[in-house]
Amino acid sequence: MTKQIQDAYIVAATRTPIGRSHRGFFRNTRPDDLLATVLRSALAQVPSLDPAAIEDIVCGCAIPEGPQGLNVARIGAVLAGLPKSVGGITVNRFCASGLAAVQMAADRIRVGEADVMIAAGTESMSMVPMMGNTPSLSPTIFSNPDDIESYGIAYGMGLTAEKVAKQWKVGRDAQDEFAYRSHMKAIAAMKAGEFAGEMTEVEVAERTVDLESAEVAIATRKVNLDEGARPDTTVETLGKLKPVFAARGSVTAGNSSQTSDGAGALILASEAAVKRFGLQPLARFVSYASRGVPPHIMGIGPIEAIPAALKAAGLKQDAIDWIELNEAFAAQSLAVIHTLGLDANKVNPMGGAIALGHPLGATGAIRSATVVHALRRKNLKYGMVTMCVGMGQGAAGIFERV
Repeated sequence: MTKQIQDAYIVAATRTPIGRSHRGFFRNTRPDDLLATVLRSALAQVPSLDPAAIEDIVCGCAIPEGPQGLNVARIGAVLAGLPKSVGGITVNRFCASGLAAVQMAADRIRVGEADVMIAAGTESMSMVPMMGNTPSLSPTIFSNPDDIESYGIAYGMGLTAEKVAKQWKVGRDAQDEFAYRSHMKAIAAMKAGEFAGEMTEVEVAERTVDLESAEVAIATRKVNLDEGARPDTTVETLGKLKPVFAARGSVTAGNSSQTSDGAGALILASEAAVKRFGLQPLARFVSYASRGVPPHIMGIGPIEAIPAALKAAGLKQDAIDWIELNEAFAAQSLAVIHTLGLDANKVNPMGGAIALGHPLGATGAIRSATVVHALRRKNLKYGMVTMCVGMGQGAAGIFERV
């Protein structure tokens, strides 16, 4: 007997500010602690919810090792003080890990296996490098030059962006202009307080040692805005940056996403749980799709994933009011926008990863929180989160304000 699909509602959504990796405000903050912080904050948004009703936590993490290894989802749950009955599973779809977590949590509810779930994502690129501490690639992949190219991540994401720029004819000037607009939109949104509703303030500690007295001084401060946006950015300064992936290329540090640290979390509930606990739904999870593309042009992933998600939702593209397109690189973002004919005014209205940062496995959960709050703040109906994925994938998820 086929079960009837039921709706999954987002009843809480939050995220940390995004810090610059290695030199930013979260450089000494563990990713499991960031996860615990957003879990506690999300629960605080729904005080009538019994935490014991939470079936499971699904947490995205792109490089689940070191301080974000050993099933960081379960560790975060314990650190957050959740009941020991709440399980945890860590999932990895690289850049789409956080969005995949939302999809998996929603699907457990939609098929009737759970009534309350948490979806999250966490990543510290300060503490765990892009390919991990001890990367080990299959030797077989190096036996064929075509396979080496298709491996994508093995020789650098930046080269995949260079290939997209060349194939889709996205010039340097267009990339730098796109990057500039990302920073300006982000700065304007910050000044207007647009991020306040989705943001969880985090207290960070800095330790210094007096070598003469051997005493350790601890200074704390609270952070509540993303760290990467630069108000002094200009097209001219971006244009002076040298390509970093190809000698005669067009992809620079300035028109690429920033490596970052951060976390996000959403609480999802069935209609029965909403009624039982007196919850106020913020949005409904509508659909999700992931698709594979050639790894050497991984940036075009959303070109395949977005139409699939729209088809699953029964929606036309122009029905989407707000689009969070992860800006892995300006080149691939522009290729996606132009190929699909996306309305540029709907894409990243508050800036994207070039300005705000891209903490890999956390990004999908972070941007989902952004969409959920933006739809309500702007009284819009449908929003989408979409991104390309290393090794050649694309993902897209659609939300509806309720």
